[in-house]
Amino acid sequence: MTDLRLGPLLRYVDGSSATVWVETSRPCAAEVRCSDGTGGETRTFQIAGHHYALVPVDGLAPGTERSYEVFLDDTRVWPLPDAPFPPSVIRTPEPDGTVRVAFGSCRWAAPPEGEKDPVGPDALDTLAARIAAEPDGERPDVLLLLGDQVYADETSPATRGWLAARRDPRDPPGDQVADYEEYTHLYYESWLDPEVRWLLSTVPSCMIFDDHDVIDDWNTSASWVEDMREVPWWQERLLSGLMSYWVYQHLGNLAPAELAADPLYAAVRESPDGTDELRAFACRAEADAASVRWSYRRDFGRVRLLMVDSRAARVLDEESRSMLDPGEAEWLRGQALEERDSYDHLLIGTSLPWLLPHLVHDAEAWDAALCRGDRGVRWARFGEDLRRKADLEHWAAFPASFKALADLIAEVGSGPEAPATVLVLSGDVHHAYVAEPKWHTGGPDARVLQLTCSPVHNSVPRWIRFGFRFGWSATARALGRRLARHGGCERPPVSWRHTGGPWFGNQLMTLTLSGRSAQLRLEQARAGKGDGDQGRARLRTVTESRLTG
Repeated sequence: MTDLRLGPLLRYVDGSSATVWVETSRPCAAEVRCSDGTGGETRTFQIAGHHYALVPVDGLAPGTERSYEVFLDDTRVWPLPDAPFPPSVIRTPEPDGTVRVAFGSCRWAAPPEGEKDPVGPDALDTLAARIAAEPDGERPDVLLLLGDQVYADETSPATRGWLAARRDPRDPPGDQVADYEEYTHLYYESWLDPEVRWLLSTVPSCMIFDDHDVIDDWNTSASWVEDMREVPWWQERLLSGLMSYWVYQHLGNLAPAELAADPLYAAVRESPDGTDELRAFACRAEADAASVRWSYRRDFGRVRLLMVDSRAARVLDEESRSMLDPGEAEWLRGQALEERDSYDHLLIGTSLPWLLPHLVHDAEAWDAALCRGDRGVRWARFGEDLRRKADLEHWAAFPASFKALADLIAEVGSGPEAPATVLVLSGDVHHAYVAEPKWHTGGPDARVLQLTCSPVHNSVPRWIRFGFRFGWSATARALGRRLARHGGCERPPVSWRHTGGPWFGNQLMTLTLSGRSAQLRLEQARAGKGDGDQGRARLRTVTESRLTG
């Protein structure tokens, strides 16, 4: 009998179609059967001894809901026997209906059931519990996971034990993952969590990687890449990270038409074993980041999402340093400006915040000037060392890209076709805040905000709390200006202020977008205290605000 090893994950959903991702124990026919008679079937493909399928579901009607089951070789494997959750459903959106978008980043896997959670309740677990308790109540139309879905370089005690049984942990990379098989274990640990497994089966998800999906500070600088290429275990780690990301996360981001036109997907499915084809693809991506596009676009009625790769697409030469390579930058520009009258809200998803606390921004811009050599060789060496130790590698560390994004947002948000909002959605920094920019000249008509939400489930050390609170202060701003003057940094095209936060905890933000109105809610996962809570963690609203009328 073929077993369901992981999934199902409900990934792409539009008004007439959907995709459902599964991993199985052996080759088989994977089928989704919906309660309204619709469904889909496909054969699995094989990568490194593992078997996967992305099942297309066609013939759906807009604005409808149906439950579904998963069959492998005609045997039902989902829902699980005696599962304590409602049926998994596929909801198709109304063409111009309300869209709810929940987002966050940075999730350590929850510990095994019965063990104390050292970092507090998991926001995804608590979201799942709320939806399961009220299946007809409010739920997101899509869940955006903005990076660090797995931590290849910060493994749990359970995973470290598993690794030690597989190989000698004294050999590099020690208790970090080394190859594709070990990456699969990270996904099992994270996505087999019962609440998260059910949540991902019934709420569509969009994903993008950040550094910990591969390694902390991945692609910080050209010299960082050169140093890592000298590390014996690095090549296998990077290729395995890209291969597993393509299988577990990237494929589900794509629309059925994009999948049908993808030559790699076709080659992998047609081969008895697609490992070599996928590995060759990962080698090309490692050698030439511009040869691959991980960014993608999704439209949800009159809401457009542009999910931007701000990790692998970087240009790292100090003289032409850019967050996005030229092709990626042109793609972003084209997707944002295409048929602006067809959307009311533009969401730009990027794992790294565009607008940071002022001191952090100025420190990163100053450091970029030092590393470029503007203050001489000795300062350049100091700048590179500081960049790596202090994680100075957000948009502010790529000043030309910071300005280009500001200019694009101003262009998109101006004129009679301007959307009501342009919202930059980010994570990474282990706290949440809202920042609003103001252009010195030629500002947009649209409401523009940086919305940052992190972590979903991770630690927030005291020094981070202090540092980011201080980073928004007037004293920190004055200190940042001194750094900027020392580096000869150009004045950015926008100034900004934080209009909410900082908030610390395991949390999610939710946008409710209807017509040209937008509302924002931040919720934190908090342990139950009273008798009515019965000891269960719940999502508590921290702040709720209207972004547009």
